[in-house]
Amino acid sequence: MIKVILCDDHGLIRRGIRDTLADAGDISVVGEAGDYGELRELMRKFPEGGACDVLVLDINLPGRSGLDVLRVLMDEPHAPRVLIVSMYPEDQYAIRALRAGAFGYVNKGGDTQQLVAAVRTVAQGRKYVTPEIAQMLVESLTTPSPELAHQKLSDRELQTLVLIASGKRLSDIAEELTLSPKTVSVYRARVLEKLGLTNNSELTVYAIRNGLVEG
Repeated sequence: MIKVILCDDHGLIRRGIRDTLADAGDISVVGEAGDYGELRELMRKFPEGGACDVLVLDINLPGRSGLDVLRVLMDEPHAPRVLIVSMYPEDQYAIRALRAGAFGYVNKGGDTQQLVAAVRTVAQGRKYVTPEIAQMLVESLTTPSPELAHQKLSDRELQTLVLIASGKRLSDIAEELTLSPKTVSVYRARVLEKLGLTNNSELTVYAIRNGLVEG
């Protein structure tokens, strides 16, 4: 039986993933967490990497982002195999996640059987990538290109850029990321500075031109 821990801040999402995996027959969800703190407490109950075969981890968590959590876990001697399951499209975060140590990346809006296949693959110690991600990896190897400005942004800065470009107000972003409006404003200022832009309209145009959001 493949043992799985879920870490997602939305209870309904966790329930949907749990039910999907339970239907597979060979997968058991042995624990759930809503943020990094809860995940740490949960994993302390299973010392020396015995907590699970696969940690299914969301990117958009309160406090530490999922990619921040991933990097912390990768520094530990008994790091779990992590499968990122996120609402963000593959072209925004998949390569970042894989480089940070994830064993796979699946979009929440994808086929449920894809999630089951991903968990089984990762549990075997193998990487799981969709055809779209595989194509991006091939292109990055065969046609290397100069690093784009937004690729230098931190995970939270990139999230802030995408959400602003999607039309969300700073207060909405703060609530979604479980951050203070002041902190979000700081991220926005950093994004503007790093991209050499001056306002939200320019941020939106930049995001559309670079395929970060749909126009």
